[in-house]
Amino acid sequence: MHDDVDIDLMTSDFVLWRCLHGGPLTADTIMQWEANSPLPWGEFYSRNMPLLTKITEAYGACAIIARHGKEIVGQLRFYPKIIQQISKSKELGFCLQQKFPHGPADDFSSTEFPPFDTLEEKTLIVHCIMTGSPQQKENPYQRKGIGTRMVRFLVDWARVYGWTAIEAKTHEDIPLLYAISGCAGKTFWEKLNFHVSKVAIEEVLLGETDFNRALRDSAKGAGIDPALIANTYTMRLEM
Repeated sequence: MHDDVDIDLMTSDFVLWRCLHGGPLTADTIMQWEANSPLPWGEFYSRNMPLLTKITEAYGACAIIARHGKEIVGQLRFYPKIIQQISKSKELGFCLQQKFPHGPADDFSSTEFPPFDTLEEKTLIVHCIMTGSPQQKENPYQRKGIGTRMVRFLVDWARVYGWTAIEAKTHEDIPLLYAISGCAGKTFWEKLNFHVSKVAIEEVLLGETDFNRALRDSAKGAGIDPALIANTYTMRLEM
């Protein structure tokens, strides 16, 4: 476990407007990217910065970060459920490194967000959690308890702030999914006292594709029923 990794809220001092897919980020490197990158980083910066700032100002926070020295090595992004409900994006279409509809609309930061005290449902949605970068060959920050620490930090903060529940969507603990996304599986959330509140089917994982066949093989190798690969679980913690 990395005892020298600090967990805290993301603040306006350092807005993590892009994610850790390429590895840890610092205040010096977050604005650096390859000139021939296929991603429109300038557009994402212009969209994400005001949006994350506005959500933070309206609801206190929208991300937990893990910091190792000057480097951000972990992230947990979360949003009030009302944000997804009024977003023009489809469900879970809030990825900061994708264009609409998989990411927020370019003008979403101009939306009027209702004040916290007026919310009928004070539920937070965990959008993503990542430690290190799943795409890097060497990832010294994965499976070191950093993700657990970020979730516990979120739970403690949410209780104090007045949120009444936290939800996260996940799948079975399939090694291939974990390796690709870096996201936590169902067992991770259960160990943190989240329970399954809803089960849905992710249609794209039902077809006969090379990826889906690889997923079934990965599930089978982990002792998981391959028929469960398309299951999406909403994990919920009542505060």
